[in-house]
Amino acid sequence: MAVDLIVKNGTIVTPLSSLRGHVLINDGRVLDVMVRDDLPPAREVIDASGLHVLPGLIDPHVHFREPGLTYKEDFETGSQAAAAGGITTVLEMPNTVPPTSNVEGFQAKAACAQGRSYVDYGLYAVIVEGNLDQIVPLAEAGVVGYKIFLGETVGNIPAPQDGEIIDAWRIMAETGLRCGVHAEDNGIILYLRKKLQALGRTDPLAHLESRPAVAEAEAISRAILFAREARSRLMILHMSSAEGVALIRRGKDSGVDVVAETAPHYLLLEGEDMVRRGLGSIMKMNPPVRSKEHGEALWRGLLDGTIEVVATDHSPHSPVEKMADNPMGDIWKAIAGMPGVETSVSLMLTQVNAGRMTLNQYVRAQAEGPARAWNLWPRKGNLGRGADGDLTLVDMNKEGTIDQSTLHSKSKVTPFHGFRVKGMPVSTIVRGHMVMKNGELFGNPVGQLLRP
Repeated sequence: MAVDLIVKNGTIVTPLSSLRGHVLINDGRVLDVMVRDDLPPAREVIDASGLHVLPGLIDPHVHFREPGLTYKEDFETGSQAAAAGGITTVLEMPNTVPPTSNVEGFQAKAACAQGRSYVDYGLYAVIVEGNLDQIVPLAEAGVVGYKIFLGETVGNIPAPQDGEIIDAWRIMAETGLRCGVHAEDNGIILYLRKKLQALGRTDPLAHLESRPAVAEAEAISRAILFAREARSRLMILHMSSAEGVALIRRGKDSGVDVVAETAPHYLLLEGEDMVRRGLGSIMKMNPPVRSKEHGEALWRGLLDGTIEVVATDHSPHSPVEKMADNPMGDIWKAIAGMPGVETSVSLMLTQVNAGRMTLNQYVRAQAEGPARAWNLWPRKGNLGRGADGDLTLVDMNKEGTIDQSTLHSKSKVTPFHGFRVKGMPVSTIVRGHMVMKNGELFGNPVGQLLRP
């Protein structure tokens, strides 16, 4: 009997091995991974000779801005960008309008995505003051996890008081779901920003100075203490500092279930690039991109397993909001965030080619790591029998240049514009359905809502 799809003759890459073989997919699931060449008949065969076949890559930190902010992005354009970039699954953040803070908001967002996403997707809920009674109903409704903003950022969603956070995490622990934290101390940020503004500072580096590494470290320390007290599962989102890496190591050693993610912009850019390369507000992020020393510490943490997840914090805005026509203007007037879901894979594969990490290590951080962190393993991030038939096919020799005008996102302003890359995704397969072929979008939206 014929199977639905065979991807043959590729180098199949997992966190532990790389070997020539064939992936058999039937009814949207991995039927088998074979190294023998006596294959069964198939309705469709893809010859992956010369390519590397990865478990479907996951971006667990995207902002697709729907509902309420669709002039920036929506599920259709955001998922197209993901598919074009080699990503098969995204997890979408809750700071939309209205925020995803109750079951009704979750259901409304799920309705926005239904039938319009090219990749599979999970949805986070946000913890705010007074919504503790929604934590269990949201878990039952199907959220993939929760998020708390400890520091001021886009959307201005304030954190609950510390005592309420601990209570929230005690309830969350009963659900088995994890809470991600935007870890920056608000008091430090607000004080320093006011001080810098009083001095007349409007240059790009003033933003970096207003959000120092100690602000991240303080918030990470507090989050780890609260997670230990509540016996809850913790994720430190978009970690940017050497101090953060050290704190995560300590937290893990003390028995706290804490996972950390970092992003390509923290690994590949330096804060000084805001001035040195004239990127200014185009590079503005929360937390900010820091010095080379912080980037090197993040690389060490990624390679030794302290940091288990690579994500993008894909956060699209309009060119006007990013002050793209005048990036060296008043940094306080520019909004923080940049698109990333379409460029991340090529940027990281370029680092593999440069010898910064192995392809196996990359698969661990962009497939297995996020799937395990957010309760999607072994269905996602895995090529074991019965896993979803998600594959990212990459050509490690293909070269190109990132061109922001060709991005599928509505946001076409990126500090990586003009970067040369070597190693690019060439096909994206979601549950056996091709959604990107030879670098071009293919087929129809097939994405489904994921429950952990």
